[in-house]
Formats: sequence, C-alpha cells, structure tokens
Amino acid sequence: MPLNEADTRAQLIDPRLEAAGWGSDQVSREHYYRRDVQYTPGRIVLRGDQVRRRTGRKVDYLLRFSGFPIAIVEAKPEAEPPERGLEQVKGYARDLGVPFVYATNGHGIVEYDYFTRQSRELAAFPSPDEAWQRWLTNTGLSEFTDPQRVAEARALYDPQAAEARRRNPLLHPYCPASLTGKEPRYFQEIAVARILERVMRGQKRILLTMATGTGKTFTAFQAVWKLLRSGWLHRRHPDRPARILFLADRVVLRDQAYNVFSPLAAQGSDPRHRIAGRPLPLHYDVYFGIYQSLWSEDEGGRRLYEEFPPDFFDLVIIDECHRSGWGTWKEILDHLSAAIHLGMTATPKRTDNVDTYAYFCTDEPEVWVDPDDPAKGKQQPPAYEYSLGQGIEDGFLATYKVHRVRTTVDKEGLHVREVLEAGAEVFVPEAVEAREFYTTPQFEREITLPDRTRAMVDHLAQLLRRFGPMEKAMIFCVDTDHAQLVSRLLNDHFGHLGYDDYAVPIVAEEGEDARRWLRRFQDSDQRTPVIATTAELLSTGVDVPACRTIVFMKTVASPVLFKQIVGRGSRLDPATDKYWFRVVDYTGATRLFDEWDRPPLPPEDAPPGPETGTLEGIVTHAERAIPIQGASVSILLGPNDQRGPIYSDEEGGFRFERLPAGVATLAVSGPGFRRRQMRLEVLEDDVTVVEVLLSEAGEPPGKVKVTGLEVTIADEAVFLIEATGESLSLQEYVDYTRRTVSDLVGVEGVAGLQQAWADPDRRRRFLEVLYRSSVHPEVLAEVMGRGDADTFDLLAHLAFGEPVRTRDERAQAFRNRHQRFLQRYSPGAREVLLALLEKYRVGGVEEMANPQVFRLPPFDQMRQIVGVQQRFGGTDGLRQAMREVQRRLYA
Repeated sequence: MPLNEADTRAQLIDPRLEAAGWGSDQVSREHYYRRDVQYTPGRIVLRGDQVRRRTGRKVDYLLRFSGFPIAIVEAKPEAEPPERGLEQVKGYARDLGVPFVYATNGHGIVEYDYFTRQSRELAAFPSPDEAWQRWLTNTGLSEFTDPQRVAEARALYDPQAAEARRRNPLLHPYCPASLTGKEPRYFQEIAVARILERVMRGQKRILLTMATGTGKTFTAFQAVWKLLRSGWLHRRHPDRPARILFLADRVVLRDQAYNVFSPLAAQGSDPRHRIAGRPLPLHYDVYFGIYQSLWSEDEGGRRLYEEFPPDFFDLVIIDECHRSGWGTWKEILDHLSAAIHLGMTATPKRTDNVDTYAYFCTDEPEVWVDPDDPAKGKQQPPAYEYSLGQGIEDGFLATYKVHRVRTTVDKEGLHVREVLEAGAEVFVPEAVEAREFYTTPQFEREITLPDRTRAMVDHLAQLLRRFGPMEKAMIFCVDTDHAQLVSRLLNDHFGHLGYDDYAVPIVAEEGEDARRWLRRFQDSDQRTPVIATTAELLSTGVDVPACRTIVFMKTVASPVLFKQIVGRGSRLDPATDKYWFRVVDYTGATRLFDEWDRPPLPPEDAPPGPETGTLEGIVTHAERAIPIQGASVSILLGPNDQRGPIYSDEEGGFRFERLPAGVATLAVSGPGFRRRQMRLEVLEDDVTVVEVLLSEAGEPPGKVKVTGLEVTIADEAVFLIEATGESLSLQEYVDYTRRTVSDLVGVEGVAGLQQAWADPDRRRRFLEVLYRSSVHPEVLAEVMGRGDADTFDLLAHLAFGEPVRTRDERAQAFRNRHQRFLQRYSPGAREVLLALLEKYRVGGVEEMANPQVFRLPPFDQMRQIVGVQQRFGGTDGLRQAMREVQRRLYA
C-alpha cells in the first residue's frame, strides 16, 4: 500500500535529505525537523466586528545553509507524481526569496532553479555546499567568500569552516532572540539579505521600502549586527572600528532606534551615543541624531555635522528618508559621502518622493549606467519592498475598515454670499482677500468654520460611544488651533467619564506636557489619554499599537503622507486584543488608498478631458529679484486632485506635465517666505508659463471666519467591498447584496437559494462565495436590527422581497410539522435532535451544523450517559439525521 504524505516524509524524504548532508539544524532554525514551517500567521478577516484568521502559509521543508534560507522541499504522497507539487512550492519560494525548489514523492525529485528559470529531474538532493556554491556563482558574490575553504571542509563542525562562515555577513548569525525579544520574520530576513548583498557588491546607496509597522528599524539593526559582528564593515578601515550614524527627523524616532540597537551594549561597554549638541564626542561607534541637531550652527557658522570628518562613518542610515525631502539630509550625506547610505521609507515611489528614490536608487554611473543619460546613472528598484497590503494579507498587520463621512458643507462647498443671506456671520481680516467659494481643501487653512468642526466632533463622539469610548484614537487636524478645538470639544462630550486628559492635543515635541502625554498615549497599559489630536507630529514613526481609530479631519493630497498616517493604526496589539482598526474619513482622504494598500480605488472628482497641458515657471524673491531654490510647489486641479509638491531647482524653476486643461490653483511656499496661492488656466496641448513672487514671511495673514452655519452630516459609507476597495452606504450595500445573491442563484430565484441552503455542503460553498464578495449576512442582520432572523430568510428578503422569518418561528414550525420524522428515532436520539434545534434557535444553522457543538452543554452530559453517536447507531446515522433536520428546516 503506498505511503501517505506523513509517512513518505518520515520513511523516504527525511533519509534522502540526511544522505545529502542536510542535518536537522539546517532544515529549520525555529522548528523541529519533521514539523511544517509556517511562515505567515494568516490574514485577519473581519465579519462585522468579529475577527478570525485564515490559515497561514507553510512549507514542508525549508533548507538553510548556515542559517541562510536557500531551498524549499514540497512533499507529496508516494503514489502521486512529484511534479504535482512544483507550482505550489514555486509560490512559496517567491514569498521567501529562495532560489531552489524541489518537489518529491520520496522517489522522484524535480528541481526548479529561479536563476536559470529551468526545471530538471534529479537522482538525489544537492548537498548544502553544492547549493551554496551555486547560489554564490549565480549572484556573483563568490569573490566575497571562500568557497574553496567551505568545499574542503564538508564537515560542519570544522572550526575553520565555521570561522569562514562567520566572516560572511550573509551567513553570520542574527542577533539572538534572547537579546532582541523576537526572531526575524520571513520578509525581514529577505530584506536583511538584500541589503547585505548590495553592500557586498560595493553599492553605496541602498533603499529599503517597508510599510509602517513591519519593523524597518529592527531589520536595519539585524543588518548592522551582521555587518559589525562579521567584521565586514571593519574591512573598509582596518585601522579603526566601524562607525555608524542613524539619522532621524524627530527625537522620539531617534530614541526608538537607540532602544532597538540596545543589544549592541549587551557585552559590556556601550558603543551608542545620542547626539544632543556640542561638544561632540568622537570616540563612540554608533551615533543617533536628528537633522535639526546636526544642522545647528555654532557662533562661527559651522554646522554640527561638519565636525565629523567626511570619512568618519562607514554606514549612514536615514530613517523615514522621504520626509526631509531633497533638503537637509542631502547636504549631510554629501558631507559624509564616503559612507554607505541606507535610506528607509514606508512608502512606494510616488510623485512627491521622486527625489528620494532618485538618490537612493541611483548608484555610481560606472556601475549602473543609464543609456539615455550616462552621467545620471541608472535607477534600480529598492533593495526590498514589503507593502501594507502584503502585511495585511500575511497577517502581520492589522486589517482595517473605512467609515467615510461628509458634512453638508463639504458636499456642497461654501458660497460666502449664500451663507451671508442665510444669516451667518463672516469675519474677513485686513489684508485678506476672501474667495467667493470655498471647498474642503481650504477649510481650516484659509477659512475657519467652527460649526463644521462641531458637527464633525458631535458625529465622531457618537461613533466613539458605539466603538467604545476608551478605545485609543488619533485625529489628524489642519493646524494647532484646529487640534486644540477638537480636543476641547471631545473633552466636553466625555467629561462624564471623569478624566481631565481624555483628549489632548499633541502638536509639538517641546514641553513637558506634550512629552508626558505622548509617553502615556503610547503605553497600552495607560488608560489616558484616550484621544490624541494632532496636525502632523504623529504622522510618522510614533508607535501606538493600541490605536484602533484613525480620523481624518484634514485634507491630504500627498499619498506619501496618507500612507504614513494610516500606518499609525496598522500595528497589532494582542495585549489589548487589537487586530484591526478603523479609518474615519471626513475629508475624502481615503481616495488615496491604492495598490500598495489594496486594489486601486476609482478616483473621485477626476478632471475630465485629456491630460496634455504643461505648466512651468520660476519662483523669485519679490524684494531682491533672485531665484529661490527649494521652494515647495503644488498645483490643485480639483477638490481631490493635487499634484506635487515638487521643489524648485537652482534657478528657481519648476515644471508640471500631463495636466488637464482648465482652471487650477498654484500653491508655492518656502522656508522664511510667505505662502502664495494663485489661480491660473492650464491650456490643452500647450505650455503655460508663470512667475511666482514670494515675499519674506512677516506676520501670517489671518483666516476668514464664518459662524452661525447650520452644518449636518450629509452622507456616510461604512461597508467596505474588499475586492474593489469601494465604501458603500447602508442602502448601497443592501443593493449590492441583492445583486450578488441574485447573480449567484440565477433564474431559479428564491427556490434556488432554498435548495442551496437546505444542503449543508452547498450552503457552505454559497456562504464562502458571499464572504469572498464582502457580503456578511450577520453584519446586515445587526445593522438592520434583525439579529433574530434566519440568515436564509434575511437574504431571501433582501434579494427577492420574501417576508422575514425568525429562527424562533422556523424552530416552532419544525416541531409542529415534523412530529412523524421525530418519532422515527428513539427517545435518546430525539433528545439530541431537539437540543440541536435549540442551538439553531439561539445561534443559527451554522451553530447547529458545527461538529464542535457536541462539546457544549447539554451534549457533554449526554456523552457521559450513553454517547451521542451511539444513540443514532454510529457517526453515519448521526450525520444523516443532522442533514435531514437541516433540509426539513427549509422545506
């Protein structure tokens, strides 16, 4: 009799791996030799507010050479051809970044090589040394190790071979979990390997793109650990220790990184130093600083970073490198040009971070040549990318649901003349020219609307009461004044809870109150503050794992900033049972969700017509008539369509291409200059040229203020269709459910639904299709107030207008109509069937059909008396009776 898969592994595959030299310590680092390796925990799926996990992805065998993942083996039962597992294992290999895959039934072995893209049949597995040598040859890294030494020392216990492997950063062990508290995840291992490969090839500019919450700093630390402990960085300057600079743009991010790198201090003296100012010590090995400190000048005008010799550092890590743009960090990196520059960002390449990608993804021209412009070099992809959507799919990040809300003034806009006629008061400061019409992007920036803010806060307070008033939330506001108003209004709503710091504005790092509030807000064990209102301070890098709600009360045009803000909610927090979060959007910001996060959303308010216009211009100092370099330039094409910001070049120039024809708003600002907006017309198939004069900043202009408005909630969309990314209102979701159910049953109508529901197997498949289509009947039952309805009746009502019957009514009808059926069984069996009927009445047919139900009362007591199955003559009799009960329930 042929062996099943488990026996095939134990009796056929394990001995063949051992014969090829794969010892138990090389098959898996974290699991026993004969256990499957699960490398993802499984996506978190929401049904209403209920959480479940899908099955994680796993491999049968993960083969490692000195800890480095190099091959995967897929096992099939002895009777199946080995090719049957090849496509499956190739998918695993793409996930894990492994080049060699094998499918086997214990006799035949089929290999697929991702270097050659070829498959072949083998008589035996390759040895670890053979696999490693092939990897070295194909990656071109053979010159950076000693394959001859490894080949001569086949025995893994050879101390010289072990020493040679330790000198290779790819093979050097990770910092142990006993020091870090956690093992690297599969994608972090790939990221570390890709960084090290580029370092070993001599590249000096490297970019790592990983979504917020996926551990960029931990990944960078593990790469540094391997580079330092293997001695690789020391090779650059053998006469001194290797030195590293970690560069951030905020104190809280600098300190978080300092703590992540704490294992470096585990063996005695601490090589770390936080740069706080002068005097600057030069005897440490690992420095942590922020741009602002390094940019500060002494009395002679010398900046702090200039006190480091240009070749002082071997590696500079730039955290959140997209945020500081092409300004401050570029000059610092130019000074420290001898070092390797590793940039880290949480956002993919977009219009407003092209300079970041151009810098880090373009290496020396002699290495990466652009045939169109050899002097510029060739842009290459980041060393590794791991998106928010992939993190959610794998189950390492929290999933989310979107709650979109618009007030009447956001939906319709604000006409100054109309609100005056309606009795509102309009205050226009001196030197401010009021617009006739305002839309959401101008609210709280150019015109303040306290009544709109109150309407949003009133609505949000209702949501928070429903969600749970003690669940932590971040609210992103337009500016400090806006954040303080929102905080005050929320405290008024929840003053009955008795907390003075229920909602707090965290808008600056300075001040003891702000630092104390931020520390407490980040701590999952602290009850308050519950709500943090902010402008941009919390948009990057600040870890608040317990945050369950992200609120947009400000418009966001930048996809980069949007992804940073959404990332504040993406972290899992098992300590507070947080596995998903909400995005409450009052300003249309969630239109910026794209393929990085999930399938693309259709754009809202997209300007019509071809995009063939061009706008170019120059930014000039209004008083001195000289060009201004580094000015931020954006163009607003519609309420939800902004291009930029881009930055003016050395001659003050800027250029936008592929613009739609029509009237647009140009916004230009720069450090020390007053922001300027101007209306202009973009012409189709033509170039519009403009000069923008900026005046030095004095007292900022005031805002128009409107009071006495009647503002209400115009519409809400709370149901997310995962397949398309659409957010639907309740009525839209009901219509969507009707169409989905009708399409599934076709012309048979309600009779087809009834036939599918009466058969347990067909019902299960039907429900699976509904769930994949984002139709969740239990959620509909909850929001429609019909939690007592049978799911079948609810769907029949929505799709075909049938009357809604409750589970009580169906259970009672069963007892009345099917007495003869019940009398066929013995008293003991009837007791079981009636108990199952009661389970149906309380929890529905899925509760009754779940085999786990027999572990619950009253069945647990029945098992002790006679046994449930024995009352039906065995398992088959019980199963047949249960299927018949379900069929008759819907007859």
